[in-house]
Amino acid sequence: MNDDNRNDSFEAPEEDLTEYIGKDENSKSLVLPKQQMPRRMYVLPVSNRPFFPAQVQPIVVNQNPWQETLKRVGETDHKVLGICFVEDSDPEQGIPGSEELETVGCAVRVHHAQGESGKVQFIAQGLQRFRITQWLRRRPPYLVEVEYPEEPEEAADELKAYTLAIISSIKELLRTNPLYGEEVKQYLSRFGPDDSSPLADFGASMTSAPGQELQEVLDTVPLLRRMEKVLLLMAKEQEVARLQSEISEEVNEKVQKHQREFFLKEQLKVIQRELGMAKDDKTADAERFRERMASLNPPEQVQERFDDELQKLQVLEQGSPEYGVTRNYLDWLTQVPWGVTSEDHFDLAGARRILDRDHDGLDDVKDRIVEFLAEGTFKGEVSGSILLLVGPPGVGKTSIGHSVADALGREFYRFSVGGMRDEAEIKGHRRTYIGAMPGKFVQALKDSKVSNPVIMLDEIDKIGASFQGDPASALLETLDPEQNREFLDHYLDVRMDLSKVLFICTANQLDTIPRPLLDRMDVIRLSGYITEEKLDIAKHHLMPRLLKRAGLLKKQMNITDAAIKQIIEGYAREAGVRSLEKLLHKVIRKGIVRLLENPDEPVKVGVSDLQTYLGQPAFRKEKSLKGTGVVTGLAWTAMGGATLSIEASRIHSSQRGFKLTGQLGDVMKESAEIAYSFVSSNLKRFKGDPTFFDKSFVHLHVPEGATPKDGPSAGVTMATALLSIARRESPQQNLAMTGELTLTGQVLPVGGIREKVIAARRQKITNLILPEANRGDYKELPEYLKEGLTVNFAKHYNDVFQVCFGNKPRKGSSVH
Repeated sequence: MNDDNRNDSFEAPEEDLTEYIGKDENSKSLVLPKQQMPRRMYVLPVSNRPFFPAQVQPIVVNQNPWQETLKRVGETDHKVLGICFVEDSDPEQGIPGSEELETVGCAVRVHHAQGESGKVQFIAQGLQRFRITQWLRRRPPYLVEVEYPEEPEEAADELKAYTLAIISSIKELLRTNPLYGEEVKQYLSRFGPDDSSPLADFGASMTSAPGQELQEVLDTVPLLRRMEKVLLLMAKEQEVARLQSEISEEVNEKVQKHQREFFLKEQLKVIQRELGMAKDDKTADAERFRERMASLNPPEQVQERFDDELQKLQVLEQGSPEYGVTRNYLDWLTQVPWGVTSEDHFDLAGARRILDRDHDGLDDVKDRIVEFLAEGTFKGEVSGSILLLVGPPGVGKTSIGHSVADALGREFYRFSVGGMRDEAEIKGHRRTYIGAMPGKFVQALKDSKVSNPVIMLDEIDKIGASFQGDPASALLETLDPEQNREFLDHYLDVRMDLSKVLFICTANQLDTIPRPLLDRMDVIRLSGYITEEKLDIAKHHLMPRLLKRAGLLKKQMNITDAAIKQIIEGYAREAGVRSLEKLLHKVIRKGIVRLLENPDEPVKVGVSDLQTYLGQPAFRKEKSLKGTGVVTGLAWTAMGGATLSIEASRIHSSQRGFKLTGQLGDVMKESAEIAYSFVSSNLKRFKGDPTFFDKSFVHLHVPEGATPKDGPSAGVTMATALLSIARRESPQQNLAMTGELTLTGQVLPVGGIREKVIAARRQKITNLILPEANRGDYKELPEYLKEGLTVNFAKHYNDVFQVCFGNKPRKGSSVH
């Protein structure tokens, strides 16, 4: 019968098995060691490591079910048994299936089989490797049909080289471990040192390699490839033996103290584990989690979830992925400070001192913070309000958050949400994979170790959105005082109370903040600083910090007040003080170079030295543009307030036309069109030539065309510039204005009044025109900003005309 067409499920009748295996068609073939090798044989599974042809050693198996197998082998003429390796097989767990046995095994001759105490012991003499070609019986006693693979011819020179290398490795192992000597004697009693194939198998059997690696050697029939694998295993064994020898020598030679302690502690761990005195990692983890939770005051639902997860942890195997996931979950759950709060310090005078200590200027902001703390003092807790600090970069929004935390005596945690696009950063990942993590708020509570910290969310106006979710919408639940009492993090999946947390957010502008999110916040605006405030900040905060960072004493380097003021006005005019700090740092760095060249000569920096240190000023003293058709407006940008000159000119009188330049946005273009239409239709009322625009091509320009400009606050300024050229009369000098205009001449309110007033003071402009609707905003400004200013409030453009040109317009309409 062809081997390919054999039926693997064939089983001989049980009573005929001995006869079936005893008669073999190839029984007359000669094999080493002078023993006829059967084509059919019984097989026995072993689980520790494979058996090799060059081995002779005792084997112990359970009487049930293998006694019958050995009995039938003993009834055969050849006394040959096949031994096959079974990976990870526990004899106490039952009989391995035939599919678990390796295909390649070792045929052994059985000697001196005897049974005692439920075990059967025999000596196995390895003969030859075989390969199972067909299963004849798949229940113990297993019976198979086999073939004996033949080794291909190998080059004699290579074979000799590998043989010598294996002999050398065996000698090396004998030096490191004399116990191998008995095995070598047994081998030499059967084979010579030049028997390459048995030598390779014997070398593999000497190693302590894992069973699967040894099985790979047994599977390899070509001799040179097998010898390569064996040399690699023996090299590993030599390295292990060498390390063991070195460790033993170090211990015996009184090595350094910490090394001795390491080995003794490791030995102590093993001894304690054997005696039951030490706990395994799983028990230690469980006890640590219990201790953590016992020190907290969790809600009932959290305690129930903890008990369930801890019970699951104790039944899971440490090697399973689920164990790691559950352990990480319990680690996070027990590090959230359930019920742990810090005591608030309700001291308004102390809070005012801290705010004054950390910040110069910002009196209105400080008053607002104190009012907020006063409300908390009155009701006994600070909660239910989300502060939003809005202002240009560098005005101190983040540092105010630090000051509020210091004033309350609370822990402070800050993270930036700028550019955040993943909703899971806020609400956590769902616990469905190994890399899952809770959201930022859980991490904040863990790091602060209290459930009522001050959490600052920086750059909330720059939060993003993507296919991974909308973090801004995810913040709604977090920042809503009515909802965050039961905040649900997807990872922890238990309700958390965030109502005791004081949230402080920062932003540069309100336009990009979603309206539902903005409605949940109490907005506090921080405007830019005037020159005097920047000077105080530089003297009291920036210079001491920079000198300390550089390791300098105040007497070693001095920058005069006049020099600092010149830096503010000539190099750093932005609303905040970040650029000012960088420039002062630059001056200090250059000063340190001079100090190292002349250590005994202190460095003093005056106004005349600034160009040496900082180069030419970025801003020169601006001259207000004067003349017919030139008007100064007030604008607001993300960097603070600014003055904006607007120029109008008549190009020619051959045709009617209107041209705009200055890189204006859509809103300012519409304001210009409205101003042009309003002035054209009311020119007679404003004592101008009613036909002026009918014959004039007018050009309206806003200087600095490289800078984009947009916003609804330049209408009255543009109208005044157009009216000036139509009347051929210059408006009042030292005057700036802001306000939006309608087609009927109404002056609408605008934003950024504080920033615009600061910009006017910076340019030494003392006469202002503001919309009547912004009178309340102006009254709220601190007195030092209003000092020396003359402010005119306009409800209609008639009021603007009267201030600019010194007389009242005519009554009635001049529409033509």
